[in-house]
Amino acid sequence: MRRNVWRSGSALLAGAGLFAALLCGRALAEENNDGTIYKLPGVDDTQTSSPSQSTSSSLESGNFFHRLGAFYKADWTGKLPSSSSPRRMLDVPLDSPPFPSSDWGYGGSSPIGVPDGNVYPLMTALGKQNSRTKVYGWIAASVNASTSSKNNFPVSYDIFPNTVQLNQAVIYAERLPNTVQNAHFDWGFHLTAFYGIDYRFTTAKDYLSQQLLQKNHRYGFDPVLEYLDLYFPVKQGLNIRIGRFLSVPGIEAQLAPNNYNMTHSLLYTIDPFTDTGAIASLKLTKQWMVQLGVSAGHDVAIWSDDRKASAIACLNYSTASNHDNFYACANGINDGKYAYNNLQDYDATWYHRFNAKWHMATEGWIMYERAVPNIAGNVANPVPTELGANGAYCAAGQQTCIAPEYALVNYINREVNPHLFIGFRSDLLNDKKGQRTGIAGKYTENTLYATKYIGSTIMLRPELRFDHSWDARGYDNGKARNQFFFGADLIYKF
Repeated sequence: MRRNVWRSGSALLAGAGLFAALLCGRALAEENNDGTIYKLPGVDDTQTSSPSQSTSSSLESGNFFHRLGAFYKADWTGKLPSSSSPRRMLDVPLDSPPFPSSDWGYGGSSPIGVPDGNVYPLMTALGKQNSRTKVYGWIAASVNASTSSKNNFPVSYDIFPNTVQLNQAVIYAERLPNTVQNAHFDWGFHLTAFYGIDYRFTTAKDYLSQQLLQKNHRYGFDPVLEYLDLYFPVKQGLNIRIGRFLSVPGIEAQLAPNNYNMTHSLLYTIDPFTDTGAIASLKLTKQWMVQLGVSAGHDVAIWSDDRKASAIACLNYSTASNHDNFYACANGINDGKYAYNNLQDYDATWYHRFNAKWHMATEGWIMYERAVPNIAGNVANPVPTELGANGAYCAAGQQTCIAPEYALVNYINREVNPHLFIGFRSDLLNDKKGQRTGIAGKYTENTLYATKYIGSTIMLRPELRFDHSWDARGYDNGKARNQFFFGADLIYKF
């Protein structure tokens, strides 16, 4: 199974500002242009002062705490100044907020042709809101109530039932390459410091993995993302990413603000999370993009003894209206033999915009590993498994076998207003040999969820979820077929 194993007289605002300052700040934008907070416009001094200009002035005056407080006050009262930035790609299909991103997502690159116009509370407080290099972040905490008493898995990330927990405390430092221009070379970088209970799912072998694989710590630290971006003016833009990056396909992401809701789908829970290597993303036209890359394999460092040279190939297409997007990837392809998370992953995603309020996202994949040790207890001299890499329930007499699985998930979302959306997710997983969950069989989940923004810096995400395992008792450590789950998380951005 996938690792079970922001000058304000308000004391509250000042306290929040001090808290953020002590935390240092973090960065929020994943692969998918997530986390836009606000865009500071230029102030025309020849014009009569307006409320927007007055707010801009307060955001640029005073000391660190004055600016920090002014940012949050303006954000929570809906008075943050805004402006549009030029882009040379297709029109945005979604509003963000309330959705995590305004563009359909793809991995391996920041969105090519899309401006970096984001300004964050901490950077504003530091007086560096116009800096290309940004430091920012968030804290995400959650609470859940479950009918299970021992374990919520394969619900993720909240596997510990009936608890309050710190999911993520994250700091980003990044510089996005300027990909709106297409005349000269540019570059960027990204560094992540990630702490919380969710490290249990982001851990890659030999990236401080002893915290989980050897010591099974409930909380841990993971340097989830470290990479360099090299941008070249080829066609509509070419970005080459080198380092540890998020596994390219998929709707969901490790970083909490980048997802529609609090928990993850069954599909996402057991697929690859990060790769270390290099990937080139070439925008052939505004509608077509190809990606080619090589990695050391899924969720392993390049110095790991489980490294394997692995191919990545993806194709991305959007219709001219940008109401539909199709993204298909073959990810981590090698000999497929059993090793730490050596998944052969074939993934396809379809996004569709019905109208200004409704859209859906659908993803499916098939994955497998070959020569997986049999742990069913029905073979003499069984092959030992690797620490952190499950075996499979093979047929009697087989020392090893192929362990395949397939999954399908659909999200349907409706924007209620610029600060609220609601959605429904349905999900099917068939773990045919139990190699990913630990218990073979089919699993389904159905989740009703909502995301409420306070300004653009606080997110509240409640959800109600029902899971069922069809072929065996797959929940609460093998004790139950059904699991009812209610949870909510709170994300505070700085």
